[in-house]
Amino acid sequence: MSKPKSETAPVAVNRRARFDYEIEETFEAGLMLMGSEVKSLREGRANIAESYVSAEREGLWLINADIPPYGPANRFNHEPKRHRKLLLKAKEIARLTGASTQQGRTIVALRLYFNGRGLAKLQIGLATGKKTVDKRQTIKDREWNKQKSRLMKNYG
Repeated sequence: MSKPKSETAPVAVNRRARFDYEIEETFEAGLMLMGSEVKSLREGRANIAESYVSAEREGLWLINADIPPYGPANRFNHEPKRHRKLLLKAKEIARLTGASTQQGRTIVALRLYFNGRGLAKLQIGLATGKKTVDKRQTIKDREWNKQKSRLMKNYG
């Protein structure tokens, strides 16, 4: 049996979230998963790009995350885009639900990974949406940093 992946090797990363949103605060949440979902995640097959977190039915739920079916599980497989419950402390749930009801704030999935103990974790962030001007500034800063590193590399 192989060792679980460390925190540095994520299963899935939502790169678009950091571009579209200004992340104010991050939290680590556990996921309530079925066995075939865990096996599919261990193969590195997941997509959280279009997923988001919603506060409904006495908790937080991960919606629209795609974990493809695990082949050998055949008829005991899971639905790929089912809603998955997030496991957080009660104070964190209350804080996130209260903050997400404010104007312009949302909870986004940032990274899906296995922690040191081999448990599937989801890093979520409390975020506000960026305006187009902010996105342009982000692109401009990124391009300047690339150009600066090229200049430093060439001219030392």
